[in-house]
Amino acid sequence: MTDNEREKNEAPEPQEEPGEPLPPYVIEAARSSRSRCKSCRRAIDKGSLRIGILSEGGFYGPGYMWHHLGCAARRQWEKVEEAYAQEAWKNAKQPPGKLPGLDELRAQREKAEEKRAKRKELPYVEEDPSGRARCKQCGEPMEKGSLRVVVGKDVTFGNQTRTGPMAVHPRCVKAALEQPDVSTELEGLREALLENSGLPEERIDAVMREIEGSAS
Repeated sequence: MTDNEREKNEAPEPQEEPGEPLPPYVIEAARSSRSRCKSCRRAIDKGSLRIGILSEGGFYGPGYMWHHLGCAARRQWEKVEEAYAQEAWKNAKQPPGKLPGLDELRAQREKAEEKRAKRKELPYVEEDPSGRARCKQCGEPMEKGSLRVVVGKDVTFGNQTRTGPMAVHPRCVKAALEQPDVSTELEGLREALLENSGLPEERIDAVMREIEGSAS
């Protein structure tokens, strides 16, 4: 993607009727699948609920930054409350169908926060829960109940980079850490695994012996 294309994708959608002031929020059914959610970076499918939050837009002028309604509820709750108070769906060019109530959106937000609070810090060691997963380094299956190491892998969405989990066999950790997009480092790994995993020290040490005994 060129710099011009990236800037175009990141810019707010322009005002459709120049000179007419735009309301601060609009809630609508997406009129196409061209816009991307500024929260999760994924496409907003045609017909799905989205909320536009007005931005001055700098060089591009005022326009809306679009979010899935659920994503905005999880990350910009106060703005969603304001949009509901202003009945922002009345500003829609394509009126939405049935809207979730604030109580429903609040419950989704609280559930997401609870899930995020339970998320472990990377890197960590855990038991494979199902036996269906494959090592992200070698591609071979992971045995149910076996210990696996979850390291951090950087994933880029537009101009944002986030670190996500990448589960590998202990024997594959060294090779995984050599990948340019893996942010976990071998130095200090034992201490990080011990702090983040919630497992007995002897199990962490067994994993470290397998890591240190493997070839990169």
